[in-house]
Amino acid sequence: MKREFFENEIGESYVKAELSSGLKIYILEKPQYTSSYAIFGTKYGSIDTCFAVNGEETSVPEGIAHFLEHKLFESEDGDAFSKYAKTGAYANAFTSFDRTCYLFSCSDKFYENLDILLSFVQSPYFTEQTVKKEQGIIGQEIRMYDDSPGWRVMFNMLLAMYHNHPVRIDIAGTVESIAKIDYNLLYKCYNTFYNPSNMFICIAGNVETEKVLKYIEEKILNLEPTHINRIMPEEPKEVVKPFVEQKLAVAQPIFCFGFKGDAEKTLSVKEKICNALLIEIIAGDASPLYKRLVEKELINDEFSSEHFNGFGYSSIIFEGESNNPQMVAEEIKNEVERLKQEGIDKKLFSAVRCGMYGNSIRLFNNVESIAMQLVECAMNDSELFDEIKYLKSVKLEDVTKVLMELDVNKTVLSVINPSQEV
Repeated sequence: MKREFFENEIGESYVKAELSSGLKIYILEKPQYTSSYAIFGTKYGSIDTCFAVNGEETSVPEGIAHFLEHKLFESEDGDAFSKYAKTGAYANAFTSFDRTCYLFSCSDKFYENLDILLSFVQSPYFTEQTVKKEQGIIGQEIRMYDDSPGWRVMFNMLLAMYHNHPVRIDIAGTVESIAKIDYNLLYKCYNTFYNPSNMFICIAGNVETEKVLKYIEEKILNLEPTHINRIMPEEPKEVVKPFVEQKLAVAQPIFCFGFKGDAEKTLSVKEKICNALLIEIIAGDASPLYKRLVEKELINDEFSSEHFNGFGYSSIIFEGESNNPQMVAEEIKNEVERLKQEGIDKKLFSAVRCGMYGNSIRLFNNVESIAMQLVECAMNDSELFDEIKYLKSVKLEDVTKVLMELDVNKTVLSVINPSQEV
């Protein structure tokens, strides 16, 4: 087992280990805490609809990664949630665009809970009958999300932004696409993406690193590593269309406004930090634009922003509620152009950077936050203290470079308007 030890000046440290199977393990001890948080994940999400292994190319229905997540909790001797209920642990799972994660948190019986996690994730059980049953359950979930304003405003924007990239497709797929899933396809995807070489375990809390590593090493299947070639369609730089709207049951319009970024490169940790800083400078709580939008009553406390990025996609997104979403979008574009012309205020840059640095330090007060950040490390092959390191060294010129790459002609505004019944 290969292992590395990392520590920083604030007194935090963690171990990164790699088994012969290729599984990566990240453990950060918090002996003074009473709880622990564990995540067993795979680099497999909704965008992985076309891939090749050993030269054999496979295309699968949209939504299969999410479908597989649902099915994996079932086994011949009962489902995993029932087992967790007996230990008193909180358990959950999620599928996103580029990953699937299974997790639990507990204050005692850690190894009993870890055994449940390692056992069911490594023991798929699919039959024709259980797959058909799940198709009905997930079909209802899809229809529920079709009526969810917050969900639809985001995916409507992605559909209007991306021509071909599978990030434009709902994570759960469609009722039609999941109808094409059978247990043979599930096993094929499982055997491809749930190989230890494509997986990771992230743990934070009141645990003993050496004991945990030994326990995991004994329980993980020692399979031959797989080499997956993810096949993505070519994506034009332009958006599909700049505006899209829909009517649903909302009290006032909600919006999602995004800048389409360069999808050809994978962003470094430093570039991601620069994007996060830029978002705060454009429309964060301390920005002139945010103050102006609030004073004009164009936004409320629901206003938020994020840097949305992954394999082959990247965008800066602003969303919230407004009686005039078009005006909010114009104000944001105007602010971007103003910043390009006049430059970023040095005091604002310094204040935003200090604020983000403080948030990065506070992250270590919560075991869930730590575990989720370790997942980011596993996904991006980065280290946990990189953000703190780069926030101390990032310069105004670095953020300005990212600002200059924003193109106000490559934006999409998605709006959900109130239906007539509301």
